[in-house]
Amino acid sequence: MTARLPLAVTMGEPAGIGGEIVLKAWAERRNTGVPPFVVLDDPDRLTRLATLIGLEVPVRAVAGPEEAGAVFDSALPVLPLVLAAPVEPGRPDPANGAAVIAGIDRAVELVRAGRASAVVTNPIQKSALYAAGFRHPGHTEYLAHLAGMTEEPVMMLAGGGLRVVPVTIHVSVRQAVEMLTAEAIVHCGRVTAAALARDFGIAAPRLAVAALNPHAGEGGSMGREEIEVIAPAVAALRAEGIDAAGPWPADTLFHAQARTRYDAVLCMYHDQALIPLKTVDFDTGVNVTLGLPFVRTSPDHGTALDLAGTGRASASSLVAAMRMAAEMAAARTGS
Repeated sequence: MTARLPLAVTMGEPAGIGGEIVLKAWAERRNTGVPPFVVLDDPDRLTRLATLIGLEVPVRAVAGPEEAGAVFDSALPVLPLVLAAPVEPGRPDPANGAAVIAGIDRAVELVRAGRASAVVTNPIQKSALYAAGFRHPGHTEYLAHLAGMTEEPVMMLAGGGLRVVPVTIHVSVRQAVEMLTAEAIVHCGRVTAAALARDFGIAAPRLAVAALNPHAGEGGSMGREEIEVIAPAVAALRAEGIDAAGPWPADTLFHAQARTRYDAVLCMYHDQALIPLKTVDFDTGVNVTLGLPFVRTSPDHGTALDLAGTGRASASSLVAAMRMAAEMAAARTGS
């Protein structure tokens, strides 16, 4: 069954903390319940890194994910990648961009071929990839490209019993307001509801939809987006049989009692989603891509170049991403 296969974990930016948190995730495996995984990386790099940060982690190269189960209890299984340039912690080198991208490609291939259960991506340094010729805004868009998707996938952040979906993402607040449409809200709501049912086992998902303006626009006196954009989107979702409600004032939507009334919140812009999520669960938040034909999760943080090679990076978010990926894969297969 797919859920029993190992996770495929990508290298991410080799000069960042990805390798360190992978090593720590394996070292802490018995205490955290992390599922078996295979990492796509340079075995020699990981061995040197383990020594640098003082971890006793035996690293073993494997020919395929099928070997990971037998290896995982005694060593970290690694599907080898070749790096073009030496890695200096904290200093990304565009020369290694091809290996970073190859790791993502290979992880997706393994999952789509039924040889791994899910993709877990370590953070990438987009500036280094752009310098190497990468032409996608980020992980999510590239994964959609690999999947041959025509519709945009949806980003969800989860942690601490809270799931949030930003309708607009990495744009300024001014641009977010200009880009906000009923169609975009309906798309996010539709994909989110389907994913909650398929990947999280929630038979009848409940969506709360946040307002954009203070006091949900106060009847139009503080903005008309609620009347002209958000409410029509909620009505359209309900017409499709999706349990969506709102728009609700965002300042009363995230306290403990409010969180019992929904399974996910559609938020209108990036920080409206990320501030409550990181307040509720800063250390173990997970980034999940909804709508892909395979499961993909990621830790909810960046490459942390300032921490790379110091031994101080926490593996908590990566472990949470691994555990969630395994649970989602099991839900998809019914195992």
